[in-house]
Amino acid sequence: MPLAIPDNAEDLRNALNDKAFLAELLQNPQELTNTIDKYVKLSLSADSGLLDQVKEEFDNGIIKALRASGAVEDSSSLNFDPNGRGRVAKNTLYNKAAIGAQYDKHFDSATDYFYGISNHSFKDASLNNKLGELKNALSSMKPSDGGYLIPETLRADLLQTALESAIVRSRARVIPMDSLTVPFPMVDSTSNVSSVFGGIVGYWTEEGATLTESAPKFGRVVLNAHKLTLYTEMPSELIQDARPSMAALIDQMFPEALAWFEDIAFFVGGGVGEPLGFLNAPAQIAVTRSTTVGGANVEWVDIVNMYSRMLPQSLNRAVWVISPDVLPSLLTMTLPGGTAPVIIGGGGFATGSAAPSMSLLGLPIIVSEKARAVGTTGDINLVDFGFYLIGDRQAISARQSEDFKFKNDVTAFRVIERIDGRPWLASAITPQNGGNSLSPFVTLTTSV
Repeated sequence: MPLAIPDNAEDLRNALNDKAFLAELLQNPQELTNTIDKYVKLSLSADSGLLDQVKEEFDNGIIKALRASGAVEDSSSLNFDPNGRGRVAKNTLYNKAAIGAQYDKHFDSATDYFYGISNHSFKDASLNNKLGELKNALSSMKPSDGGYLIPETLRADLLQTALESAIVRSRARVIPMDSLTVPFPMVDSTSNVSSVFGGIVGYWTEEGATLTESAPKFGRVVLNAHKLTLYTEMPSELIQDARPSMAALIDQMFPEALAWFEDIAFFVGGGVGEPLGFLNAPAQIAVTRSTTVGGANVEWVDIVNMYSRMLPQSLNRAVWVISPDVLPSLLTMTLPGGTAPVIIGGGGFATGSAAPSMSLLGLPIIVSEKARAVGTTGDINLVDFGFYLIGDRQAISARQSEDFKFKNDVTAFRVIERIDGRPWLASAITPQNGGNSLSPFVTLTTSV
């Protein structure tokens, strides 16, 4: 008769205190193994959060061991999640091969760094040497910029904060750039009717029959590191007397401003001297707005038509990106017939008292003023940012000047980042069945 396997800690304790049960268990080593295995499975099925607790304790134990051995100094860059969640954002932002990585130990924080480059007394020989190394490193990469290279750890910290408010960067494919121009391969495909990936054909043949040659067609997206410059001014006495306030400016405002201006370019950039925004993507599909109501309104049929033009493989990760002024149409939208309301997201709308988590057809809704004005092309968009490439030079420089606004007694700060952004597809795809073209970039356009 098989042993009754306990499924909780109390039953296990009682079973192990039962001499008859324990004797029978120890008679057969395989039975002991099977019992332990079954107990673990029963426990996990009874408490779905148990495995997460075990994993968290395991991660913490590994981190402590690595710290104790000196193998790592910054545990926040570690990522133990095989599915890419948890700490993945910072882990992918930091690049140990970046030019600034060799200067990571020069400054403890971004505040210390900016305070250092604003200190004109230069009485500290050690500080002088550090700043000299950062200036030389930057001039070797881009002589015309001037200023000081930001060490890689601090760059990753700044972008990590920016990532929390960024719409595109946190969802796009970020490509490290080791030069100012980097070509990135793409599959040059416009139709899946007779081939896939631009040239691979499939067919059934008899044994020994001659095979038809085929090959995929590749193109390339060229990423050019364009210059994004942030500029601000700060009272000179604030730098000397209020370093906590300066820390708030650097640690929060600079990264959020960086994310803001990046997103604007990734949305609407024209591609000349700046990124090419997804709203100007050559692969974009513009769905004509319904004329039943017209104006700036969005109807259920518009949502359905947009959804049907999204690439099928993108339906599990696409997001709706809408202008704030589109919300009245969405929140009052009804199904055909005009009676049943469309359910937008979670339970907050049921009572009108809670903040809802908004989704539409199972896909998240992102409300952003960077989308185009309501009633114009691009006021509501369905986008898979996995098909958007961001080229990151992975080097940020900073410079300050007390002389530029000397008479005003303010210090000017300038931060320069070099990035690019490009849609990965060159055109929409005609599906195998010859139906309407599909794309990861679908927008609603004005009626004709």
